[in-house]
Amino acid sequence: MADQSAGIVFIHGAWHNHETWDHVVPILNARGIATTVFDMPGAGVNARLPASFLKRPLDSQAFATEPSPNAGVTQDERTDFVISQVRETAEKCGGKVVLAGHSLGGATVSHVVERVPELISAAVYITAFMLPPGMPPVAMIQDESMADALVPGLFAADPAAVGALRVDFRSEDPDYQARIHEAYAGDVGEEMFKKAEAHLHCDEPAQVATVPSPVTKERFGQVPRHYIHCTEDRAVTPAGQKKMIALMDEAMGNKTAVHVMATSHSPFDADPQGLAKILGDIALG
Repeated sequence: MADQSAGIVFIHGAWHNHETWDHVVPILNARGIATTVFDMPGAGVNARLPASFLKRPLDSQAFATEPSPNAGVTQDERTDFVISQVRETAEKCGGKVVLAGHSLGGATVSHVVERVPELISAAVYITAFMLPPGMPPVAMIQDESMADALVPGLFAADPAAVGALRVDFRSEDPDYQARIHEAYAGDVGEEMFKKAEAHLHCDEPAQVATVPSPVTKERFGQVPRHYIHCTEDRAVTPAGQKKMIALMDEAMGNKTAVHVMATSHSPFDADPQGLAKILGDIALG
């Protein structure tokens, strides 16, 4: 086994890929922290795109009704994949690792920690879905505390009909593009946001949002957890973040360590130094 060193395994959020972490990873590596990034099943290079998305100008009716070729991706598939990454990183680092997830990636953090708590030194939720036992992400998405979230207003199809949470990141409509920008990264400059947006895929598998959180006090509850609370988030609202923290603390009978960042839903682009400082300090103990 390798000499013991700090390591962080990253889980990107819905529609994103491994490039989410491009501005954060070099800072952590410079502190001697090993990092593992990847495209989740159904994301990045693993995403399958509807044919209508690739044809421009867009046929909005076809895009609204074409079944998603990405719809078959399951939460179990994602959980198993990340566990393999955690095991590999833990072996490389010679000990437990930090598991950090953004947005909907937080759901996978919970599933993984519940399965392999012995491999996780800390679970970190970056303005993410940290859900109490039995709650699926869709219940939180529909919660009153999330009423001001901008992302559902971007959906270009009925998730139940096409099997995906579908957003047209290649839209040529300036109003729609402005709403995308505001929803995800209102505090990030246009040029940087356009580079980030180019990596987003259109179809997030809908069924992963329906799987209840599996966490228990006996397993998940024994792992230290941290929440990075982004106060200017328009995707996962500040009120929603606070509600999830309160619900989880009550369910687990212990406290989440909360770190506050005055950023949008994309702290990795808005303030990568600040995010890397929090993550690095957690990893180094």
